Amino acid sequence: MGWLIDRVGRAVARYLERPANGYEPFTPSDPDALRAALKPGDVLLIEGNNHISGVIKYLTQSTWSHAALYVGAVAGKGTAEGEAHVLIEANIEDGVVSVPLSKYHQYHTRVCRPVGLSKRDCAKVCAYAVERIGLDYDLKNITDLMRYLMPLPVPQRWRRRMMALGSGDPTRLICSALIAQAFEAVRYPILPKITRIESRAARRDILEIRHSSLYAPRDFDISPYFSVVKPTIENGFDYKALHWADLPRRNGEADEADALPESLEQPDVTLVPENAA
Repeated sequence: MGWLIDRVGRAVARYLERPANGYEPFTPSDPDALRAALKPGDVLLIEGNNHISGVIKYLTQSTWSHAALYVGAVAGKGTAEGEAHVLIEANIEDGVVSVPLSKYHQYHTRVCRPVGLSKRDCAKVCAYAVERIGLDYDLKNITDLMRYLMPLPVPQRWRRRMMALGSGDPTRLICSALIAQAFEAVRYPILPKITRIESRAARRDILEIRHSSLYAPRDFDISPYFSVVKPTIENGFDYKALHWADLPRRNGEADEADALPESLEQPDVTLVPENAA
């Protein structure tokens, strides 16, 4: 009987991870700018294109359905083409794995960076995630998977609970839970519960860490303790250097750029990288 339940669980997982038809990124990332901007400890949010992504985006009312932690090159992990694995993520079918950045070149992404995280604690956060490579999602407990096949809509007060998978077993992780636990290991806040103490003598707030299973990818975006990094403007941005499709440059036409000294000229760039498609 156990083998049957396991096969059913894997079939459901494969369906949920299957790409949905008609996905187009709102705006694809610039691969080179993204690679140059990322630092260890950054959380990369992804607008996914599979069946479970659509459900997560609905339940969280957010663009983001998946999250990965940038840790830098993972020792002994890489692609056949020689690209290093630099992201740690967790998904239902594969569990916790390392992947290359190129996996998400075609997707709309956002970089969220913990503010003021010390180098020592950053190293601990990254090590926590790397050490959990290989942990699985328990496919025998398919009730966690089946909830994503429930008809929509879902009442708003239940949506957050729909995101909570499992019963706290440390060997069963989803993407946002893995990252939340890594930051929890160094007591770095994401969206802590705040209990306000009122008295005549004192007024103070006490922070309490939420259970990791209740975190969603969008929480890193709306957290007051993470900054949003825009890769395309991190290393300088000149709007005058953009080449607009509806304003082609005519042969022999002079403009402001032509009058600049050669040392100050900026090469034309497109708004969307040519290799984004």
